[in-house]
Amino acid sequence: MKKLGIIGGIGPESTIDYYRLSINKYQEMTGGVNYPELLINSINMTKMLQMVSDKEWDNLTGYLSDALKALINAGAEYAVIASNTPHIVFDEVQALSSIPVLSIVAETCQKAKALGLKRVGLLGTGFTMKADYYARVFDKEGISVIVPDAGEQEYIHTKIFSELQSLVIKEETRKGLLAIVKRMLDDFRIEGIVLGCTELPLILDQDEYGIKFLNTSLIHVESAIRYGL
Repeated sequence: MKKLGIIGGIGPESTIDYYRLSINKYQEMTGGVNYPELLINSINMTKMLQMVSDKEWDNLTGYLSDALKALINAGAEYAVIASNTPHIVFDEVQALSSIPVLSIVAETCQKAKALGLKRVGLLGTGFTMKADYYARVFDKEGISVIVPDAGEQEYIHTKIFSELQSLVIKEETRKGLLAIVKRMLDDFRIEGIVLGCTELPLILDQDEYGIKFLNTSLIHVESAIRYGL
């Protein structure tokens, strides 16, 4: 397999999930007991999020590009960014890269398309839900992206950063997130929900209400291992 580079640490728990999933999917796809060779560059999430908060897009692009160059110098032949939020500047980072970089948004869109979905909800950090980078990619495939209302977005954002990024899993939070999904299903007849933050699959780990829950971490890893093979 080509050597995969992962820009991680954004956050740490989801990076651990990427690592485990990469091993599992590699062994599943190869039918063996060998392990893939991976490179992980764990960057400073606080620094990255401050750039996002301040909308310092050039600085964010430079920071991620430098992280990618470190992986390239270590031998990475292709790469992923193990987080949804920094994909705000994915196109800019990809354009500066000398190796292929697989987009979590594009891969999730292809999964939704393969499932025949035409209307999906999007949960994620406040940055992701307020931005348009998911909608732009999905719209090209004729898939509508619907986000929660302002109060729900604040609830999701707070729970991600106060609980999930530290692997604090509470049943009341799971129920609160599912209530938002149910409201979107009732009001907008969504056909699936995109877990557009790599911490969300840590608490929403199965389909509910008869619709598909798209685990962006799993989709991203499956695509990355398949590409590398």
